[in-house]
Amino acid sequence: MTKPNDHMKNQGVRFEHEDLTTKSVVAFLVGLAVFTLVVHFALKVSFGFADRYYTAHEKAEPLTARPADPHLPTQSDVDKFPQPRLETDERIEIFPFREAEEKQLNSYGTDAKTGAIHIPIDRAMQLVAQRGLNTTPKTGEAPPAIVNMVKQAAERSDQSGGATGLEKTGVQVQTPGK
Repeated sequence: MTKPNDHMKNQGVRFEHEDLTTKSVVAFLVGLAVFTLVVHFALKVSFGFADRYYTAHEKAEPLTARPADPHLPTQSDVDKFPQPRLETDERIEIFPFREAEEKQLNSYGTDAKTGAIHIPIDRAMQLVAQRGLNTTPKTGEAPPAIVNMVKQAAERSDQSGGATGLEKTGVQVQTPGK
């Protein structure tokens, strides 16, 4: 029986009726895995043989002393390596460092090199809560005069309850605009 559109088909064109089977794909993957393992072990054996051969036939040089295994560093090699070195036991080696940090963060003192003073964290937070942080003026505002800022800082830091240090010396401070 002929179909109505048979006269429009090209009789010389056909297609393959079989696709790849699961069996052929699995066989290819197994073959690939076996080939990879064979190449891996062949390279391992050949490099092992070459390493043993060259180690056995290596000529001893009379002017140099070599360690038993040239791949391992000696203690003198380790001592020549500059600081910082790799840590051998992090938990033990970090303890003195953290202890020194904690001591500095929770005590009063000065840095001998720079002369910087440090105070405990709790005290610093109390001071910031009392005095606040320095802020920059908002856009469009004129910054306060430096004389007024110094005078206000002196008044805040004065613990005597009296006049500021400048007024005690007899120096009169004139503020702009008064």
